Amino acid sequence: MTFRRTEPVPIAAARAGFSTATAYRIEQDPRPPSQRTPQRERRRPDPLAAIWDSEVVPLLQTSPGLRPIAVFEEMRRRHPDLGAGTRRTLERRIRSWRALHGPEQEVIFRQLHEPGRLGLSDFTDMRDLAITIAGQPLDHRLYHFRLPYSGFEHAHVVLGGESYVALAEGLQNALWALGGAPLEHRSDSLSAAFRNLGQEAADDLTRRYDALCTHYGMQPSRNNPGVAHENGVIESAHGHLKAAIADALLLRGAREFADLAVYRSFVDEVVGRHNARVAPRIAIERASLRDLPARRTADHEEAVVTVTSSSGFTLRRVFYSVPS
Repeated sequence: MTFRRTEPVPIAAARAGFSTATAYRIEQDPRPPSQRTPQRERRRPDPLAAIWDSEVVPLLQTSPGLRPIAVFEEMRRRHPDLGAGTRRTLERRIRSWRALHGPEQEVIFRQLHEPGRLGLSDFTDMRDLAITIAGQPLDHRLYHFRLPYSGFEHAHVVLGGESYVALAEGLQNALWALGGAPLEHRSDSLSAAFRNLGQEAADDLTRRYDALCTHYGMQPSRNNPGVAHENGVIESAHGHLKAAIADALLLRGAREFADLAVYRSFVDEVVGRHNARVAPRIAIERASLRDLPARRTADHEEAVVTVTSSSGFTLRRVFYSVPS
């Protein structure tokens, strides 16, 4: 209205940042919406008036987990004259009722991610993509690293299960590809890596993980077991990454790869395309990362084993053979 004092309607509207049609509507009625005539009431009878309080609400109270489509089908069974077009009306009414009268929902506060503060690691199973190498199914997982502020991602193909070696190798590859280290590194409870380990071996693995983070100046942290939303920044990214790989496989027209190196290059290309889309935010976050040390630290595990006279040994319940 200040611009309108000196400018015609189209110019005042453009300078104010809205359309000419809106400006003419304000010209005709300058009152704010709160002072205008209320919107008109319902123009047709409520199709759920006869059954909502007497049948639908008691059903929702006795069976809180009942889906709206099941409620609709039950109402159609009881009242054949109920039109099929009332389904959306019923679903909206149920959604509003549950918001006001339904069970309490878990409250999760939104997180504000600062550049350079946090990096997350996790593993995700890839068996459902049915990848084959030289005709043989590839049983593998992806080690997945992500920065929540910029969205930078790194993925590393892991053969077998989760382990400290896979975590150390994947994490270091991600940090050196990124060119810096965040202030804090968070992983899950590492329960899979601790499986089948004695207490002494588990304590040693914990010390080695802490030493790995210390080498890069990162503070190690873990989410609480069974509380998946604490690691939600990377848990949700698993689905997006796997969907992107699945799409790339469909465009490629085949899930067969000549060798493991070709498949790893394929995954790197998919991840690289994602990082290219968020390159400006990655550049901002790189300025807040800690400098990398002069060299990598050990990403393997040393073990002393007894080799039998038949040139074999057992490590963590797995038999291995060695040259005679």
